Parts: sequence; C-alpha cells; structure tokens
Amino acid sequence: MITEIDASLLEKIADLTGKPVGAFNIRKDMGCEARQSTEHIAIDPRADGKPGIDIHFKEGTRGETCHIPVIISQTGMSDMVYNDFYVADDCDVTIVAGCGIHNSGCDESRHDGIHTFHIGKNCRVRYTEKHYGEDAKGETGKNIMNPQTIVYMGENSTMQMDTIQIRGIDSTLRDTQFYCEAGSEVVVTERLLTHGAQTAESDMTIQLNGQGAKGRVISRSVAQDTSRQVFHPVMVGNSQCFGHVQCDSIIMGQAHIESIPAITANCPDAQLIHEAAIGKIAGDQLLKLETLGLSPEEAEETILKGFLA
Repeated sequence: MITEIDASLLEKIADLTGKPVGAFNIRKDMGCEARQSTEHIAIDPRADGKPGIDIHFKEGTRGETCHIPVIISQTGMSDMVYNDFYVADDCDVTIVAGCGIHNSGCDESRHDGIHTFHIGKNCRVRYTEKHYGEDAKGETGKNIMNPQTIVYMGENSTMQMDTIQIRGIDSTLRDTQFYCEAGSEVVVTERLLTHGAQTAESDMTIQLNGQGAKGRVISRSVAQDTSRQVFHPVMVGNSQCFGHVQCDSIIMGQAHIESIPAITANCPDAQLIHEAAIGKIAGDQLLKLETLGLSPEEAEETILKGFLA
C-alpha cells in the first residue's frame, strides 16, 4: 500500500504522481509493491534468486519509459538489490530510477543498489537517478545509500546519465563504471549536496576502449556545514578517443572537499582533458540578489539551486 509519505518520496525521486504509465517496478521496504511490463519492456524477478529484477528491452523499442524507484519507510532496514538491464539493438528509451528513505526512528536505514547495464548497438539511453533522505519529526536515524552502476556500451550507442543527491543522505559511497566500445558516447552529470556532518565519496571510471569512443563527466557539488566530499573521476583512453572531466564545487561553512580528477592515455591518439575548481559563493552575487529584495538566506539558496540545476 502506497501511503502519503510514500507518495511524497516517489514524487521527489522519480517525479511520479499516481500510477506510472508504461513499464514500472516500485520496490518498498525490501519487497515489490507494484510491477507492470509492456509489450516491449519485460520486468521479471532475477533468475539467479538474488533480490532485484531483470529488465529486458526488445530490439527496436523506442519512445518508452521504465520507472524503477525504491522507497524505504522504516527504521533499521538494510536493503540490498541487484538490477540488470538488457537493452537490445536500436533502442531509444528512458529509465528513471532513484531511492528515497523516510526514517521513522533512531536506527540506521540503508539501501545498496547494484545496477548493471548491457546496452546493444545503435542505442540511445537516458538514465536518471535521484537520492533523497529524511527523518520523521523528532527522530535521529541515519540514512545510508551506496549505489554501484556498471555500464557496458555497445558500438555506436549513447547514454546520458544524470545522478542527483538532493538532500538528507548521511553517508554515500558511489561507484560508477563505464566500458565503451567503438563509436559509443557517454555523458555523465553528477550533482551532489551534503550538509550537517554528512560524508560522500564518488569513484567514477570511464574506459574508452573502442575507436572513436567519447566520454564526458560533469560533476557539480555543494558541501555545507561540516560535511565532507571526495571525488575521484578517472578517464582512460585505450584507443583513438576523446574524454573530458569537469568538476566544479562550492564549499561553505567548515566543510571539506577533495577533488582528484585523473586521465590516463594508453594510446597516442587519445585526447583527454580534465578540469577542477573549488570555491565559495562570490560576495557580489549575494549582494546583487539582496538588492533585489531577497534575504541573505534566500539569495544563497537561489545561487545554490542555479548551480546544481
């Protein structure tokens, strides 16, 4: 049963209001709350017995969206799930994932998700993943999320991956891996907000293995209060390819940010670039907004929303 709290979480992490259209799987408190396949997208329990699902997109599937959100509404729950995606050749699809936790007590609630993508040739895949946590009023439970994403890109396929940590995640370890064949392209946009005493570590590796493969990483983060962030994006060129890593961060209060972008060329025809910048909000930006009638707090929030948009 989807409660009012569940519905609020689903709207935040997957932009869902009411029953999704098309294929979907809603996982709640370590079980399947609702599931629906379509003519072109089949969602089934894993064949190996592990918790999670197998999602198969038939060859030539176009214009369809698959929702697979996870919600946790109990305290003291530890959820581990394995989801595998099989996208056949010539598909053009959108996948909306994400996890939301409403911690109803003082214990730790945790979700670890391992998503593996097997993408065929000549595909276009858009993948969105949002993470959000909150505590019930007066409660102090911790919210933990450790996502792992592994993507095998077929020839001449593209993937646009947007991953967002909105708020309320006390600790996260993020592991993202791409293996790109000839002519494939991946664009990863990672947006991350930490506050309080939260910690976040993001490890990302893109292996550009095939001729003409392209990779781009855009990382934007805000660290507030005493939170700590570590970023380690790695671009590896193993052939004639192009890769670009860009990390931009805003640091506030007594926070700590460490950015370690790396590029590795194993081929003389690999073209790789990395950039990293960490700074605070400029005073003239705040002053300009305040002269327009915003309070200092409103001005700061406006700048942060624009930076993470």
